[in-house]
Amino acid sequence: MNKTRHKNTIIQIGISLLSAALLTLLIGGLGVLERPDSWIADALYQHPKAPDNSIILIGIDDRALQEIGPYNTWDRSVMASALEKLNSDPERKPAVVAIDTLYTGETDGEGDVRLAEAAKKLGNVITASFASIGTAVAEDKEGNAYLDHDAVLEYSLPYRELRDATIQGHINAMTDSDGILRHALIYLEPEGERVYSMAYTAAKEYALSKGFEISLPFADDKNYYVSFSSLPGGYYDGYSISDLINGELGPDIYEDKIVFIGPYSVGLQDAFFTAIDHGRQMYGVEYQANVTAMMLGGDYKKEAGKSLQLILLFLICFLSFLLFNNTDIRTSSIAAALIIIINTAAAYFLYENGTVIHPLWISAGVLILYLASVAVQYVRSVAERRRIKNTFERYVAPEIVQEILKEGTENLSLGGKLCDIAVLFVDVRGFTTMSERLSPEKVVLILNKYLTMASGCVEKNGGTLDKFVGDAMMAFWGAPLIQDDPVYNAILTAKDIVSGAERVSDELKEEIGEELNVGVGVHFGPAVVGNMGAEKHMDYTAIGDTVNTAARLEANAPGGEIYISRKVAEALEGRIKYESLGNTIRLKGKSENFEVLRLIS
Repeated sequence: MNKTRHKNTIIQIGISLLSAALLTLLIGGLGVLERPDSWIADALYQHPKAPDNSIILIGIDDRALQEIGPYNTWDRSVMASALEKLNSDPERKPAVVAIDTLYTGETDGEGDVRLAEAAKKLGNVITASFASIGTAVAEDKEGNAYLDHDAVLEYSLPYRELRDATIQGHINAMTDSDGILRHALIYLEPEGERVYSMAYTAAKEYALSKGFEISLPFADDKNYYVSFSSLPGGYYDGYSISDLINGELGPDIYEDKIVFIGPYSVGLQDAFFTAIDHGRQMYGVEYQANVTAMMLGGDYKKEAGKSLQLILLFLICFLSFLLFNNTDIRTSSIAAALIIIINTAAAYFLYENGTVIHPLWISAGVLILYLASVAVQYVRSVAERRRIKNTFERYVAPEIVQEILKEGTENLSLGGKLCDIAVLFVDVRGFTTMSERLSPEKVVLILNKYLTMASGCVEKNGGTLDKFVGDAMMAFWGAPLIQDDPVYNAILTAKDIVSGAERVSDELKEEIGEELNVGVGVHFGPAVVGNMGAEKHMDYTAIGDTVNTAARLEANAPGGEIYISRKVAEALEGRIKYESLGNTIRLKGKSENFEVLRLIS
């Protein structure tokens, strides 16, 4: 038994280890849940806050396009006019102005000169640069070639006069594989020169103007996680560039603040789906404002290392599967729910304290293993029910089998249990002599008729058929399930068998000229009931003195008679009629004082 239990434990541990390893590989290694994990992270982590009031957006919006004309017809004097208006009162100008639109190449027009001069006079103007990023062959410090998947293939800068008059910041927006903007690129290195993002440059210049410094999100990684502070439209108060040029926006709005000027119209195709809202696009200029606000507030989030998360995923999945396999479904359900709730709460807590983890990894792993354990337990339950049904339907009435299955196999001790049962033995009187004078075919005919009748009586009265031994039969009541009236059912069966034997005897007289007489014995008391025998060959049976006594009563009962014990009579007092034979019959192995009773009715 201990060896079997030890072996089962080792098998369970092995299955749990294999399941946890497979899930860790699928979820963490191969990233099969990458997209839903990212979406759940967005819903859990990204929530709007109060926008930073030090940032103002001025949009190149639909109203400006209607009043000034299509954007592709604008010359650079339009933006120059906007900068000149922002500098109309040098004592009340913006702290930083960031223009989120490209001005590459010279046009040889007055607009180029005017824009460069306006930017130089205003000061602290940031203009946009943009890189085409792709895969290219590069060399490391040792001269070894490798594929650089973030190589700058082409780099666009403002025209020379404007470049000399302003600070450059790149406006590359790097979406994740599902097209959602969650990360920002802190810098580019075209031709070995580091160019920081427009958002970081704007935040740094503003901080310097106010006498403080900001830190880089992650100096060792160009990509960093963005904690958005507003939904699309949260930073836009409806200020149009046409209002600025027309003099309708005064210094009260932009004085000493960061002013972003950029496209704010669907037709200009500068919008993205972001982590904070998958349903509405956010314009690029507002994305810049969100990242700048994050940097000014120092609200940096560091993504936890993948290796550590994989180790935690494996350990929790392993322990969870062990738990699920060794507890009932109710306990497993509660445990699975608690693990998922705790994991979600921990993920949110860590995020609020600056660490980003995959919120779905552990929850999905535990849920998958929980469902797998439910399926395994269901299959086990079906197999166990089938095994119990196949085992007991040979011994007991169908309704008792159904009752066993309804109660559950945990209420059935197959290893053997002590319980009070009523035991019945029945045997054919003179069968040995009869079988000697009759042909084998007639003996089989008599035996089959008699045993079919007797077993039918047992089944009819809810008994458990223990065994046939030649012409003898043993049955008992009160196991495998406790019954309300086992002794009475045993006595009813005894009477039915005697009556049935008379009917079978009449049939045999007509067919082969033979009579059939049976003697019955019934006793009530404790016995051990269960599967007895070897591991591969066993019988469901009862053993003990109660069984032996019932057999002795039957052995002494004449044909057509039922002998019972005093315990049976006491259990059925007032419900049966009997005659005491005193100690006139001596049962083998019993004392002289053992009283034998003859059932009358």
